[in-house]
Amino acid sequence: MDSVADSQRTLYPYVTGSSVVAIKYKDGILMAADMGGSYGSTLRYKSVERLKPIGKHSLLGASGEISDFQEIMRYLDELILVDNMWDDGNSLGPKEVHNYLTRVMYNRRNKFNPLWNSLVLGGVKKGEKYLGTVNMIGINYEDNHVATGLGNHLARPILRDEWNENLTFEEGVKLLEKCMRVLLYRDRSAVNKIQISKITEEGATVYPPFSLRTYWEFSAFQNPTAGAEGSW
Repeated sequence: MDSVADSQRTLYPYVTGSSVVAIKYKDGILMAADMGGSYGSTLRYKSVERLKPIGKHSLLGASGEISDFQEIMRYLDELILVDNMWDDGNSLGPKEVHNYLTRVMYNRRNKFNPLWNSLVLGGVKKGEKYLGTVNMIGINYEDNHVATGLGNHLARPILRDEWNENLTFEEGVKLLEKCMRVLLYRDRSAVNKIQISKITEEGATVYPPFSLRTYWEFSAFQNPTAGAEGSW
């Protein structure tokens, strides 16, 4: 029995999703992720949805182990169900959901049984926009733009240069597409099937997936090992 119980945890991530990028814009929150699910270094699945509405006011994006993300969604479904059962005219906002997720991730980390995910939680309630992130060991913060995975290194510099709080929806989508294009060029786990979602005071919308327009004729792409020592 002990061996069976010990095996029911994620000892190492198997099927994983790559970066999630999110920003605040004039009317709410915009979030983008690709739909790839990598089995090791093999891009095994190409239609994995990693952006999910949570309750009335929140939107969740996840990178990392897909099965752990499904477990987190079960936790959140139960949380929202219990909240709705109170029927007191109030509902959990994005700040409360983010705080809940930080406690879940840190709790599992302390049990040496972490959920192998980095999460982005955004939302709007009573006109106030909220955007935060938490990783697999409970480290969390909120900001005007956040990213997980390689997006933290490749997308955040672009966002620091080009983001502003008065972005329209169209400008925000264009900025996210630019970030996702850079990640597609540089992240081996990325796939050219992108999903964008938004959440405003009216609620969440997850748009159908689409492909980015790309350009692969850069000289560095044509001969990436040119000038490298010991190259073939």
